[in-house]
Amino acid sequence: MKLTFYGGAQSVTGANYLLEFEDSSSLPVRGTQTGKTGTRKILIDCGLIQGCNFCEKQNFEPFPYNPEEISELFITHAHIDHCGRAPKLVKDGFRGKVYSTPPTRDFAKHLLFDSENLLEREAEKQKRDKIYDEHHIEKLMDLWQGVEYEEEMPIGKSGAVAVLHSAGHILGSASIEIRAEGKTILFSGDLGNSPAPLIGPPAAPCKADYCLIEAVYGDRIHEDLKERRQKLQAVVENSIKRGGTLMIPAFSMARTQALLLELRDIFEQNKIEKVPIFLDSPLAIKLTDVYNQYRGYFKEELQHRFATAEKIFDFPHFKKTLLKEESIAIRNVKGPKIIIAGSGMSNGGRILHHEKNYLPDPASTLLIFGYQAKNTLGRDLLEGARQVKILGQNVSVRATVKAIGGYSAHADQSQLLKWAEPLKGSLKKMFVVQGEEPASKALAKAMREVHGFDAVVPQHGQTVEL
Repeated sequence: MKLTFYGGAQSVTGANYLLEFEDSSSLPVRGTQTGKTGTRKILIDCGLIQGCNFCEKQNFEPFPYNPEEISELFITHAHIDHCGRAPKLVKDGFRGKVYSTPPTRDFAKHLLFDSENLLEREAEKQKRDKIYDEHHIEKLMDLWQGVEYEEEMPIGKSGAVAVLHSAGHILGSASIEIRAEGKTILFSGDLGNSPAPLIGPPAAPCKADYCLIEAVYGDRIHEDLKERRQKLQAVVENSIKRGGTLMIPAFSMARTQALLLELRDIFEQNKIEKVPIFLDSPLAIKLTDVYNQYRGYFKEELQHRFATAEKIFDFPHFKKTLLKEESIAIRNVKGPKIIIAGSGMSNGGRILHHEKNYLPDPASTLLIFGYQAKNTLGRDLLEGARQVKILGQNVSVRATVKAIGGYSAHADQSQLLKWAEPLKGSLKKMFVVQGEEPASKALAKAMREVHGFDAVVPQHGQTVEL
């Protein structure tokens, strides 16, 4: 069995892992010289590499393996940095099967079509051909099947099995267990920050010989989860008192829906002036509709609290602005207001127009949730930049900039250590991935010191024999 790290090594984005193992039912791919009889090649995730641009130049390059030789692609969850290059895989010859939970499949379809528009603009800027087009997304969806949690799924005919376990990150997110050649390897995917507003905690990991664990927040501890709503409420109240606009750059998937539930509860349970709340993101509006179709994936207390899922995201003074004209009209709404818009790192989307309008206003507030990648506008603002460039214009930052890490959908170091504890006694090696180098090294060190694991930080393109 061989594992190669083609993405996610010392990098948060671009997750892409190639696993090769013996399988007598696997045959060489017709017309190729590299296919090896008896070797099955599967991928875990095929994500877009992101940084200061929505799409980095590396995404345009050929895959370092032959997509025609890949028999299965498993997607841990629908975020673009985990599935965003899957249509390119199809474009380049992949004709195998794609597996994820059903919600992940439905979310990914919306996210990939939205991403395709942004990728087209990136291709024009870089004077390149598009990475893929809508046709390739449709072909990908034809190959994509939904699999429920804990359902054992055969891979090939040599006894290999895949099992998806809840990762508690976003609705439908999964850790993926692969059993083959008498070995078990566990891909954590992105693990959730629990307790979360909408979904339950990650499932305890299975006993495994090898584990890849994410490290987005491998070097830090989130604020006390019990205090995060109080912090959000304080920001909301202060913004309303100053009469300004509260801007919340939020990822359309998961973060937006969690915020809507929290804001609903804050206004319903406290004597706060009810101000307009705008969800200014066509994508987030579509994804929220998908949430309503998978009520059974919500945590039990929410299923009991609301008679129907639709009621969760429907309350007075909340408005969805689907059309461009409705978005522009928000500026005409006087007095305090709250705007939730994408993208979550301020590297695209409608939030840029609101930031250009309101960042120079001392009465306004920008509230940042979750991870901000290097070289993004969100990262610059988080680090205190007082002058930024937005949509080609220099913008002074006089608004208050706040950050609440407790709402991150990613586990912090203490939660990652707790999740990994059941692996004691079985784990031969741990690979720390999907984090920047300092975070990855810090988590590997903690895993060695706390649990005694042989934890390492792999290099991009490195191959290891398991």
